[in-house]
Amino acid sequence: MTKQIVVLMGGKSGEREVSLRSGAAVVQTLRSLGYEVCSIDAAQDVLAELRAMSDEADVVFNALHGRYGEDGCIQGVCEVLGIPYTHSGVLASALAMNKVMSKKLFRHVGIPVPDGGVFSIEQIFTNEPLQRPYVVKPINQGSSLGVHIIREGDRFPFEEGHENHERMVLVEDYVPGRELTVAVMKERGLEVLEIKPTEGFYDYDSKYKAGHSEYLVPAPVSYKTRTEILNFALLAHQVLGCRGVTRADFRYDDTEGGLGLRLLEVNTQPGLTPTSLVPEIASYVGINFSSLINWMVEDARCNT
Repeated sequence: MTKQIVVLMGGKSGEREVSLRSGAAVVQTLRSLGYEVCSIDAAQDVLAELRAMSDEADVVFNALHGRYGEDGCIQGVCEVLGIPYTHSGVLASALAMNKVMSKKLFRHVGIPVPDGGVFSIEQIFTNEPLQRPYVVKPINQGSSLGVHIIREGDRFPFEEGHENHERMVLVEDYVPGRELTVAVMKERGLEVLEIKPTEGFYDYDSKYKAGHSEYLVPAPVSYKTRTEILNFALLAHQVLGCRGVTRADFRYDDTEGGLGLRLLEVNTQPGLTPTSLVPEIASYVGINFSSLINWMVEDARCNT
């Protein structure tokens, strides 16, 4: 059995609090499994701390979310230090985090994604690029942070001015309908889960505050649709070069003449909090939380 595991958590991104909760759950579970565990808050000098522990650490369990944690940065540090780490490698993490690049790859292999493009805030103020409703989101951010749905009559969510002058954002068609997600593990899609927010869309509060969403697993969709979603999720995982556990998020417009399925993004660092989706899906297919975490440790490696 692996002797020493370092859990990275916290960090400096807007998803710090979620990462702290994920990390705490991971630490508790690893200790219950008999591992020696220490944790590092990556808001500090994580490079120095990892370097100091590189001779003793057998595995880095990456429980970070957001920038620097799931965009290839910390993965590169682990590669340089030669410490096996959980989840996807440097390139896959960077590609998945960049919504523009990942969409190009998805579209290339035939996975349907929302139409849209990259625009500056100034361009949107001057001439809105899409008919409302449309979605404005950061190019490289997670947990629905900074995502805005612009509907008819809505005030634009940014102030016009120098601060936003050069800021680039992704603008996409709004896909009405249902929120669906798939966990991919051991190179297969586990199951489709439907998310039903109690109000509005599946934003940060809906994701991480208890009682703000209802989860249906398996999602009440047809066998054909389920198979299609599972296949798209696995293909997206593979085309990015991911490993470990990922989560693919979809919108499904199942109205007559509607848009059908659209893949929004792949998350290479899915949340591991009590309200997170991957543990919910894994539990449904018979993989309890301890087994899920243990498998991630066993799957940890470098050079991918």
